[in-house]
Order: sequence, then structure tokens, then C-alpha cells
Amino acid sequence: MVSREFDIYPLLAQGMAPDLHWCLAEVDMGELAATLVAMANSEGGRLFLGVNPQSGKIPGVADIPETTDRIFRACLHTEPTLVIPFPTVRRVAQVDVLEVVVPAGLPHLYSLDGRYYWREGKRSTPIPPRNLRKLLIERGLVLFESLTLPGSTTEDLDTQQVEAYLEKFSAAVKTRLPEELNKAEQILFQRGCLKDQGGELRPTNAAVLLFSRNPQRWLPSANILAARFSGHSFGDRFVKQEINGSLPAQLQQADQFLRANLQSVVRLIGLQHEETLEYPFEAVRELIVNAIAHRDYNLQGDSIHINIFSDRLEVTSPGDLPGPVNLDNLMQARYSRNPVIVQILADMGYVEKLGYGLDRVVSLMRKHSLPPPRFEEVAGSFRVTVYNSAKQEFAFPDMSAYLELDINPRQVSALNYLVNRKRITNREYQELCPEVHPETLRRDLADLVSRGIILKIGDKKSTYYILK
Repeated sequence: MVSREFDIYPLLAQGMAPDLHWCLAEVDMGELAATLVAMANSEGGRLFLGVNPQSGKIPGVADIPETTDRIFRACLHTEPTLVIPFPTVRRVAQVDVLEVVVPAGLPHLYSLDGRYYWREGKRSTPIPPRNLRKLLIERGLVLFESLTLPGSTTEDLDTQQVEAYLEKFSAAVKTRLPEELNKAEQILFQRGCLKDQGGELRPTNAAVLLFSRNPQRWLPSANILAARFSGHSFGDRFVKQEINGSLPAQLQQADQFLRANLQSVVRLIGLQHEETLEYPFEAVRELIVNAIAHRDYNLQGDSIHINIFSDRLEVTSPGDLPGPVNLDNLMQARYSRNPVIVQILADMGYVEKLGYGLDRVVSLMRKHSLPPPRFEEVAGSFRVTVYNSAKQEFAFPDMSAYLELDINPRQVSALNYLVNRKRITNREYQELCPEVHPETLRRDLADLVSRGIILKIGDKKSTYYILK
């Protein structure tokens, strides 16, 4: 279709913009293909054929069908083949020009004769190797979790964590693997956590994140920063915790932080008033599992953030939504940039492999008569916000009376829990500290009782503790 009126001159004035380019209709086929590839590898763009790039004059396109055919033949020169919309004929200054649109967000990285180009100003230039690797990862052609870290070996994996995983995952190895590999190596190899490089098994990024003693040695930002603030915004009064370690260990520590810092409220659930947390615990935990499983670990420099305010809780994960997932199809789309991590966490029972669990979060919020969650992309991160019905600020526990006492961190968590929930049982204390032996926790509580800090109420299975 011919557009009778089209003012191209304002666009020519923006010629330095990387998404705009113009050239003669007789442009060299190689230059045409390189320009299309560069736009596809950048943010897309528009190419106008029939404009003199030196003078800005518009000689037009004499043969529209032939020029259109040259455009599509140029697309066939790319690897993979570039698929673009049909060019549009524009009528400018009584002559015809062709507008070629290269959409933004194409799923592949394109090359021409083995070379990758992108747009720098109004030029199409080769992509530097470092930037090329980054683009390959961003477009899912190379998975960051499947790469290996220089200097890492299988000795860096924690044997206890690997054995704990093997206890939960006992499926038979279906792939024929070298007999010299032991069972643990076979399963980790099959699960994409080990790679054979020159006859030596090397852990992938996924293995380091899941099973390393200290993943932050290589990936300092692969952690969680959790904080509880007293009011509706960031302020001077807060409690915070930096959560490090392997991904399963981070999930356990995040659970402990939530149990210690979420308040108890009485809320109408169904037809009955029930004492519950200010947010459904399962919903918040689902958000944290989702953030850990699907964040972009290639983006170093920022962590997952859990910020709890008096009226809302925010979970922010580095990286935009992956692949074809967007805010419109968030509840239906199923895609992961970290399929190995998702699979291992699914084996461990942390995450449903086939879904994000966000629909479950929506259902839980509705069940507890709370507003629906808010999903947004903010400055290269994905954020989910859930709201409560709080009408007053969070009351931080006054620990000043206990500062001079020799109280261990577990006992501090127990006291925080008591301030927020009014009471604590042995079972609830074990949920706060799942890695600690029950007898050690029993002695912790007995010590607080002997110091006159808490009171023991009841006996045997009905025992609970309150602040004195």
C-alpha cells in the first residue's frame, strides 16, 4: 500500500540514531545484509531505501518489485534466515521510497558470513567478543548456568550437600556414561551440573550455585539482601540480613528471616477469624523460590532483594522476564533461563518444574482477602509486590535490655519471633533453625528461661514460651 504523504525529513535529522538508516536503492547486497543483521542484533530499526546518504536527497526507488526482492535475498544471506515484515512503500516528494522495519526483540543472534554485527551510531560494526558472549547469553543461545568457571573443580562442591540431593533424587541414570564415574558424578553429569572438558569433569555455574561451599567466591552478587523496615518506605529503623551460601541454603535462611520478621494478625479467612501472618507464608516463600530459580545470574552487581515494609513486601530479582515471557502472558507462559537450576530445585521439592507458581501466589492472596500482587519490570529487574491490610507501623523489638547478655544469634531470632507472635513452641523454634539439632535448641530455650527472659507455659507437647 502506498502512503501518499510521509514526511521523512525529521527522521533524516535523527540519522545518528542506531535504529535509523537510509541508503540508495542500488546499495551493495553485502552492505544491505550487514545493516539488517546489525539492526536485528541491536534494538531493531528502520531502513529507508531510495535516499542518498551523502546529500539527504530522495532519488526514490525506480523498480519496487526488484528492490523488494533484493531485500528478501539479503535476508536469506543471514544465519539464521532473518524474517522481517513486508517492506512498505512510502510516497515522499513525489517519488517512492521503501521502508524496511526490523522488529526489536528478535529471538536469535544473526550473522553474515560468520561475522556478527550491531549498530554503533549510524554504522554497522562487528560485535566485540565480550559483548557477543553477553548477547548470546541474553538471547538464550548460550545458557550462563551451563558455562564453567575458570579455576573451579569438583573439589569445590560440598560433598554433604551433594549427598543430601542424592538422597532426595534416586532416579536411575538413563544415559550411558563412562563406567569410571561414580553414582554422584553420573547423576550430576546427567543433570547438567558437570561437563567433560578435555577428559576432566568440571562443575558448571549451576553446580557451583547449587552445591558449592561458597558460591559467592566466584559470583559475589548471587545472594539475597533481606530487610524489614518500620514504615511505608526506607528509613533509619530496620533489621537486615545478607543471605549467602548455596541456593538451597539461601532458601532455608530466607525462611528463617520471614518467620522471625513477619507479624501475626487476625484476619477473616472464609467465614472465620483466624490468627495468621500478615502475608500468607506459602505465597511469600513461592516468590523467593521463583526469584532464586529464575533470576539472571549473568548480571553481576546486584542481588535479590526482599524488602518488608509496614504495608507491603517486595521481592526484586535481577534480570528482565526471560525469553517469550512478558507481563501480559506471565500467568500462562512457561520458560526458564535456568532450566538446570529449576530441575535440581524441583528434584529437591522446592519448585514446580512446569510453572512459576505465581498463579498460586495470586490464589493465596485472594484466599486471605488481600489485594492481588503487583508485577512489574523495573530498571532491568523483575519485582513482585504483595500488600497487607496493616494500619500501623511495624514495632521493632527493643533488645536493649539484653545487649549485655551473652545471647547467641539463634536466641535473638527466638526473641524477635516472640515480639511478633507473642509465643513460640519448640517446633516453631526448630522451623526457625532447621539445621540445628533439637537438643541444642531445647537448651537455648531452657537458658532463656533460667535467665528470666522468657516463661515456660504448660508441659510436654503443649509447652510454649512467652516473653516475661
